[in-house]
Amino acid sequence: MNNVVRDWLLASRPWSFSMTAISVGVGSALAAMEGSFSWPLFGLALIAAVLMHAASNLINDYDDVRSGVDDPQVPTARYRPHPLMEKRLAPLQVRNTAYALYALAAVIGIFLTLTCGPLVLWLGLIGTTAGITYTAPPLNYKYSALGEFSVFLMWGPLMVTGAYYVQRQAVSTDVLLISIPFGVLVALVLLANNIRDIRYDRSKGIQTLPIVLGQRRGISLYLALIVAAYAAVAAMSLLGPLKPWSLIVLFSAPLAVKLLRQMAHNVPLDADAQTAKLDTAFGLLLVISLLAGVWV
Repeated sequence: MNNVVRDWLLASRPWSFSMTAISVGVGSALAAMEGSFSWPLFGLALIAAVLMHAASNLINDYDDVRSGVDDPQVPTARYRPHPLMEKRLAPLQVRNTAYALYALAAVIGIFLTLTCGPLVLWLGLIGTTAGITYTAPPLNYKYSALGEFSVFLMWGPLMVTGAYYVQRQAVSTDVLLISIPFGVLVALVLLANNIRDIRYDRSKGIQTLPIVLGQRRGISLYLALIVAAYAAVAAMSLLGPLKPWSLIVLFSAPLAVKLLRQMAHNVPLDADAQTAKLDTAFGLLLVISLLAGVWV
């Protein structure tokens, strides 16, 4: 029984949920700075977002294995378990569980739509569609070099704006701007993964952004976007809409510098995991700075 629970946890990739929690936290903290915050609404928004994230992870693995894109040689399996590919979980069970998680998220989404407004419904539909069609035919747009852009939109503007809307029943240009740097960094997790997997992905006949750009340009884009994310936060902290104390995000810069050097010289096997650690440090410091704005 313990092994079964462990396999399901590994398949859902719970370590990635920190990025979802940060996106929801950023949007909610921005709403709190303006005087509106509800813990129950925050909890429901977070649970729905995590359920959708877990469902997307499951359905994406299901489609990757079913289509043969993931096989025992996939680089990711060399540093983390892959229960579906290792046949410790049945494919149909994984697919049906993913749809069940989407359904649970939909129940919460309907409640939030009735409570907060129709934008919740539209964002939920966009997120669900993007999650399912990421690797599923006929769109499977991840294989057409659109994965990074989708991840940026989901974990940046859409999720942060959605969390803010749940609290304020409004949208904000400032919130949209603040969501961009973190959304970019989350997208870089996938970009790092795809840079590392160029040879493998090419052998499978799929297109990713680094394959389209070439490895050197892909790494250059990765480096440039990390610098741009930090520059954007610094500029917004000094000029608005962020407050000066959001400069504490720069305390995570040493992690960024270390990662930049690694990527420039030799892409590490766990490049995506290391990028995710940078995202977490960056995002947590951003949330803390926003909460400081609430308290001050």
